[in-house]
Amino acid sequence: MGTKSVTEKHDGCSGCNKEKYEEIENIIDLYRDKEGSLIQILHLAQQVYGYLPLDLQSFIADSLKIPLSEVSGVVTFYSFFSTKPRGRHTIRVCLGTACYVRGGKKIVEGLKDRLGVEIGDTTEDGKFTFEVARCIGACGLAPAMMIDDVVYKQVNVNKLGAILSKYDNE
Repeated sequence: MGTKSVTEKHDGCSGCNKEKYEEIENIIDLYRDKEGSLIQILHLAQQVYGYLPLDLQSFIADSLKIPLSEVSGVVTFYSFFSTKPRGRHTIRVCLGTACYVRGGKKIVEGLKDRLGVEIGDTTEDGKFTFEVARCIGACGLAPAMMIDDVVYKQVNVNKLGAILSKYDNE
């Protein structure tokens, strides 16, 4: 009697993408015996799957023969891991001191209204995930925001439409 692979054991999970799980299983096999590799595995799994839902965390824990609580603890501790689907683009509004006093909060409110989401959420169309950052290192350009790796300087609510329209054809 042969042993079932971890992907076979997780065939019943709701919404699982078998091909992505097999790719993640291959990643785990590459890093399995390397000390301290959980964070690396989680990063790569998130690149493959897009986010780290509980079913996937359980799959990783089973594959590594570690408690789910250990995997989940790492995922929830580090802000670069997401347990919810993310948008194609990430908007980050800086709320560091310089940006905050120069209108960062108004930008946050303007984006919440325009996008119809709260901080940490993703738009219904899957285009944007909306976040805030404590500082993006652009204090001289305040108030500033980023979309992916592009920094927008001296942003105000009136500029939001023009900035977001750059992502309309994607």
